Amino acid sequence: MDKTRVDIKKIENIANRIRIHVVKMIAQSGVGHVGGSMSIAEILSVLYFYELKIKNLDCEDRDRFILSKGHGCPAFYAALSELGYVDKKLLKTLHEIDSPFQMHPEYGCCPGVEMSTGALGQGLSAGIGMALGARIRGKGFRVYVVVGDGESNEGQVWEAALCAGKFKLDNLVAILDYNKFALSDRISQVMPLEPVVDKWKSFGWHVIEADGHSVKDLIRAFDAARGIKNKPCIIIAHTVKGFRVASVADQAKSHSVSFTKEQVVSTLKDLGCGKAEIQEMLSQLEE
Repeated sequence: MDKTRVDIKKIENIANRIRIHVVKMIAQSGVGHVGGSMSIAEILSVLYFYELKIKNLDCEDRDRFILSKGHGCPAFYAALSELGYVDKKLLKTLHEIDSPFQMHPEYGCCPGVEMSTGALGQGLSAGIGMALGARIRGKGFRVYVVVGDGESNEGQVWEAALCAGKFKLDNLVAILDYNKFALSDRISQVMPLEPVVDKWKSFGWHVIEADGHSVKDLIRAFDAARGIKNKPCIIIAHTVKGFRVASVADQAKSHSVSFTKEQVVSTLKDLGCGKAEIQEMLSQLEE
């Protein structure tokens, strides 16, 4: 993308379409991880439609992206469909046997997935390996890893953080989806992360905070991250779990949801879908 001519509204609309896809996918599947998918829609839209340099998926010099919090993959799949890497018509097969869209991302199953994730805590370590590999081979690509705040209870995340700081990996950017929830309760109750900024700084990282639902602020954060030298960078993106799903937003129960028809209708309306699109979705649910 030509970064001198950024269409903020277009990227915001893509984030909204990602959320619409997520609602439809999970409604058809019967169950799915809504909370952590809805909280990363803007992050994914800015990554894929502004930040990442990916000429094609086979290009060795492409930037790499890892969704370490693999349960947020419905939004990941939706973003890949908006890019044209996967067929939008297949999104309705979420969680089905032989579908490219499994409950967690699977390498070799879905185009654009750089690593199988779902066993929490492992994505940042893999990202470090890719970033070190780029340095050793003299490649200019960058590596981006979305990490969950609940996932950050895993010790491996902090081992990886130490490693990245030691090697001064300035081609590595982590994004913390800081929606303040783990699976069952608020982070503050399960295992507090605060002072999260000071912790990452103490591990040798440059820290940038951003509004994770503001495309403009995320662009500012990614632009700033590109200017950091001799340190890995983490963007702490303040988000809301289940964002734009009024019935479950900012609640632990948004983690995994089986939508009622009423929830589908109300959420799609809130996301700007018209009567015809909503009726089509309801008809598919009755098939």
